[in-house]
Amino acid sequence: MSERFLPYGRQFIDEADIAAVTRVLKTDFLTCGPEIDRFERAFEKATGAGHAIACSNGTAALHLALAGLGVGDGDICIVPTITFVATANAVLYCGGRVFFADVDPATGLMTRATLADAMARAGGPVKAILPVHLGGQSCDMAAIADLAREHGAAIVEDSCHAIGTRRSGGQVGDGRFCDAATFSFHPVKTLAAGEGGAITTNDAELAERLRRLRSHGITRETGEFIGDPAEPWRQELHELGWNYRLPDINAALLGSQLSKLDRFVARRRELASIYDRGFARFGEHVRPIARMPDQDPCWHLYVLRIDFEALGTTRIEVMNALRERGIGSQVHYIPVHTQKLYDDPSPLPGAAEYYRTCLSIPLFVGMTDDDAHRVIRAVGDVTGHKAL
Repeated sequence: MSERFLPYGRQFIDEADIAAVTRVLKTDFLTCGPEIDRFERAFEKATGAGHAIACSNGTAALHLALAGLGVGDGDICIVPTITFVATANAVLYCGGRVFFADVDPATGLMTRATLADAMARAGGPVKAILPVHLGGQSCDMAAIADLAREHGAAIVEDSCHAIGTRRSGGQVGDGRFCDAATFSFHPVKTLAAGEGGAITTNDAELAERLRRLRSHGITRETGEFIGDPAEPWRQELHELGWNYRLPDINAALLGSQLSKLDRFVARRRELASIYDRGFARFGEHVRPIARMPDQDPCWHLYVLRIDFEALGTTRIEVMNALRERGIGSQVHYIPVHTQKLYDDPSPLPGAAEYYRTCLSIPLFVGMTDDDAHRVIRAVGDVTGHKAL
């Protein structure tokens, strides 16, 4: 195979990113230094949020957000079953109970109706709801927030796929519909930090608590001390936290990446448009996921819905055939409620249908237009469709 292998996702690193990291390596601060504050201020501007709190990864962001909002032993939280396991696991880290919501099979997203069904099955007060913006598309947050507020539930938007996504009247992360939004900067995401995460919120008190919790729960605010504030070494532990700090090395890379966000968003949209035009010719058995109205997503994933059974094949056969042609693919995601840890027998037919047909194909900033057309041709070859 002479052509390069195209994974489903990968980071884009340029000389400016390398220079940003090198600069920090030559300073006194590899962690707990000025790069954190610099990134947080830039991320607030990028998302439109009042406060941004950097942390070590997207899972830590979810855990911190729930802990900061007081989720504790036995508290019920609603999570869509189509997500990465971290969304649900963060509830367990806090001692909470997960009830899974079904999704729209056309988009993979939780809806107001599937949320209402999950709340009814939970049979008790719901502490928090965690909508997941799958692949870059946002849930209908106005409808979800309306129902959540009726029941006094907090909202943590899992926005790990959706930095740069715009929706009617605002953007993901601006805090209009939630108490907190969480982000991931894993290498396959739009912005790469190696590992990294962030939380945005418009609640100043919550932001301060999250900053404390990410660093063991220690406070250095003299007005909060129970000991002598004149002691220059004094720092006090008032509640249990974690070491979820983001090192300055990662923050420097992330800040450099953030400066290119508009360019990254535009390129991902261009590639998605090429795919849209190409797959429009394939017919009903190979089609992109449905589009949400009043949105301009930054596509983290490009997901096809393929009726493997109708085509007389299997997903395994298609993925292996694509790999032979140098095309990577992935499944996002196995419904979490079916994982051994959760083993939830709830019938969630929307999720089952979405999972039966979903396949993520390559989408990353370093792809060329020719790469995208090559993927379209390869999918056509292995599914029996001629790509015009």
